[in-house]
Amino acid sequence: MPARADTKTVSPSTRDAGSSAKRHFETVVVCVCCACGSASRDAGDAFTTTSVSSGSSGSPDGTAESGSADPTSNMDGSAGTPSSDGTDGEGATSKFDLGVPGPRYDVGGGDDSVGENPGPCGSSHGGDSVDECEHSAPPGSFEPEVQWTWDRVGSTHTPLVANLTDDNGDGLINLCDIPDVVVLDGSDLVVLDGMAGTLHFQITPVMIGTTPALGDIDGDGVSEILVGVGDAFDFRVGAFEHDGTLKWKSAEQWDYLQATASALALADLDNDGDVEIIAGNHVFDHIGNRLWIGSIPLEMVNATTAADLDGDGDLEVIVGQAAYHHDGSTYFHNPEVLGGGAGMFPQVANLDADPEPEVLVAAGGGMYILEHDGTIKLKVAPAGMTTAGGLFPITVHDFDGDGMSEFAVSSGTLYTVHKPAGAIAWSAQVVDASGVAAGTAFDFLGDGVAEAMYADEYTMYAFDGMTGQVVMQVPRSSGTAIEYPTVADVDNDGSAEIIVVSNFNAGPKTAPSVQVIRDKQDRWIATRRIWNQHTYHVTNVNEDGTIPQFEAPNWKTLNTFRTNAQIQGGGVCKPPLPEG
Repeated sequence: MPARADTKTVSPSTRDAGSSAKRHFETVVVCVCCACGSASRDAGDAFTTTSVSSGSSGSPDGTAESGSADPTSNMDGSAGTPSSDGTDGEGATSKFDLGVPGPRYDVGGGDDSVGENPGPCGSSHGGDSVDECEHSAPPGSFEPEVQWTWDRVGSTHTPLVANLTDDNGDGLINLCDIPDVVVLDGSDLVVLDGMAGTLHFQITPVMIGTTPALGDIDGDGVSEILVGVGDAFDFRVGAFEHDGTLKWKSAEQWDYLQATASALALADLDNDGDVEIIAGNHVFDHIGNRLWIGSIPLEMVNATTAADLDGDGDLEVIVGQAAYHHDGSTYFHNPEVLGGGAGMFPQVANLDADPEPEVLVAAGGGMYILEHDGTIKLKVAPAGMTTAGGLFPITVHDFDGDGMSEFAVSSGTLYTVHKPAGAIAWSAQVVDASGVAAGTAFDFLGDGVAEAMYADEYTMYAFDGMTGQVVMQVPRSSGTAIEYPTVADVDNDGSAEIIVVSNFNAGPKTAPSVQVIRDKQDRWIATRRIWNQHTYHVTNVNEDGTIPQFEAPNWKTLNTFRTNAQIQGGGVCKPPLPEG
């Protein structure tokens, strides 16, 4: 199919007069090539890992990958080759302010002081306390553009980010290297360079119905890739090394139907230093042995999470209507939380004045707020619920800068932000009657008001978190599974980027499999260089991909779910509340 011009529409938006950063928006025409490449495979191997030599661009045979952007050119066609002195070729200084003072603004102790910053290779940890962020983006810093694209078959899975490759040639894989974007594209798992979108390697075939998870499960300091492998007759969890080499397949099978449109997760459930792999209501150890299966049946379309609900220090496995202690014994089971045939998405946050967390459950039968012991506190009527649609995964964030976390969910025709007690703050029109897609949020300007992001069947939107007004639209296409946009610093430049995927909806795929969106001057604030699983909530993983032995309760600090955190001085921080 020939290249065609797609328009990324960025709509004007206004905020209250007290907002510290005014927005400037424009329409950018992006040339998207929709031709699809084909992957080469070696017959006879259960899994084929195809590597691409350093410097090559695109498909395994070394030819240019259709849809990949030239990293040395701007979207308007002008030159923008990075230079060795840290400028972008036009005199603007490159911002690398992850652990040392940057030339645009400091992420350390302020007053041009480095303090205890660990340097750019340091890992941000979500600890028991979170400081207030000390910087924000300059005024007029919301000018999105597409940084790069990758195009092949199409992806129905959440894009993930971690460091898997040695990009600077020092023999180490750490946060001084460029992060990598991990995407299931068709039946291939592809690992893409975060700066340019070029292919490092691919693993084929893998189970297209299961969102992978990334994390260090063997203590070598580098993330492994966990993904579903096999078919309906012999389906298992597969662990692959950071270079795509098969590490193990689980000794026991995982329920194939349960894994359909589902997601893996990682956690150290019993605080023993060994990571467990959570697959629906199955739990495996770090070498692939199944430890237990939850006693309550779990249907297809799910994303299980883990949190310390009972305050005993270790983690419970939460599937929605039920939660299990780390040994598989039942902590609670509430049959009044109905799955409705498919769909069970639990999230954990604090939505009231007591110190215990609540469990938000989005299920086919409705949206529930449970107390930490599983009793129903509130059932929320979804806005705009359609009979054809399901109820989709929930995002938790302080969207409007009032100091309290709200929660957002799509219900087919509307994307709605709810106040903690369930009242509607605002709703925006979307088109997603066919899937179970989720959203995310991030405060790109650091002004205390977040942008809410949601990708429906035709468009990825960013909404002003206070008003719900559209501030950005990026064309995409999807039949929607459980994918959603993610935010991470994918190119290690100290500025956040957005990653969104596309696939086929009712018609042909009209957007690249992967798009990475940045501010055209890289002025968006610094964020973590990782997004490792569907149920990402910052404290579940260290920035270097290691899994905490003792996970800090997110709801006591950031109080977010499926959103990333701003960083400074080697740790996460919270933007100050907006003035006025």
